[in-house]
Amino acid sequence: MSGHSIFGSLALVSLVLLFWQWLVARRFPLHTHGSKADFLPAITILKPLKGVDAETAECLRSWLRLEYPAEVQFICCLDQNDDEIRDLVRILIAEFPEQMVSVVLCDQWIGPNAKVCKLHCALPDVRHDFVVVSDADTLVEPEFLRRLVQPLADEQVGLVNCFYRFANPSTPAMWWEAIGVGADFWSQVLQSNSIKPMDFALGAVMLMRRQALEESGGFRALVDFLADDYELGNRIARRGFRIELSSDVVECHERKVGWGVAWLHQLRWARTIRGCQPAPYFFSILNNVTLWMLLWWATSESVVWPLAVSGLLVRALVGSDLMRRLNRSCDHVPWLWMLYVKDLLGVLIWLIAFLGDSITWRGERYRIRAGGKLEVSNRDKR
Repeated sequence: MSGHSIFGSLALVSLVLLFWQWLVARRFPLHTHGSKADFLPAITILKPLKGVDAETAECLRSWLRLEYPAEVQFICCLDQNDDEIRDLVRILIAEFPEQMVSVVLCDQWIGPNAKVCKLHCALPDVRHDFVVVSDADTLVEPEFLRRLVQPLADEQVGLVNCFYRFANPSTPAMWWEAIGVGADFWSQVLQSNSIKPMDFALGAVMLMRRQALEESGGFRALVDFLADDYELGNRIARRGFRIELSSDVVECHERKVGWGVAWLHQLRWARTIRGCQPAPYFFSILNNVTLWMLLWWATSESVVWPLAVSGLLVRALVGSDLMRRLNRSCDHVPWLWMLYVKDLLGVLIWLIAFLGDSITWRGERYRIRAGGKLEVSNRDKR
């Protein structure tokens, strides 16, 4: 079989997968709000915090401004040596005296995942049966919590999570990551869910039943995993609970980064996914329309070029529409060329992910073992 035929077949497969992503994304009720919220239990919100970026204060304020009629307990989980974030939390407590905000200082590093160690330290202070875990860089709307909790009225639902978008890309490297999330990631999650029930979680915001958390081993069971969100959702699903996706999208406000940081982040993500789901990760290269169209074009007679160019154009149109749906804007249009750069860099990331198992995370070196477990490679002093 000739290279022309092989790459032509792979180009066709990639287009079919792309249309599949697009169709399931169009069917998902993104940004839509259902009936009036009437399930309003008391909730505890856990915020594991580390350091202060330009966006940290406003992101935390958005959570303290939530309009929710039942009791909400906020617990800020901090490293006891992180004075900068402690000072910010003190300011916010004074700014929002009506909110029930407390601080837990963690000094029990029971595993390599510092975020999970902080959550484990805070768990004894949790008062309520429904628990939110949310990253520090997420910004939400005032009605967000009312909507997020509704699926948990069904006792079979153990965890609710939601999609996220990068709200402030300001460098080409940040646009690379933002386009990866907007043009592919969220629709690929829905593509996976169209095959089987969701058995993982997205970690930007997770609202779970405390019973489900405890039955799955609690936070202690997650301290050796980098993808603690994936592992938590998987453990809860294995206990027989359903994982639900909210139609809300939270904003992630990232600090300004360049290519080096973005590259390490993407490689860390790739090696983590490869560790957690090796077979799906291997076959994920089939989704790369840009790669297979260019290879088909390069190995074919000149008559093929209009078809290859048409395939590349379809890639841009579908990616742009997915970005618009997630972000509810067209701000990405001037950066649409980055979609092809993202696809080609993705080939390198995919290949390099198989050539080693080391990652850099928060300035420290680790190895990713089978199942996504972390092994300390060269741990700095805290």
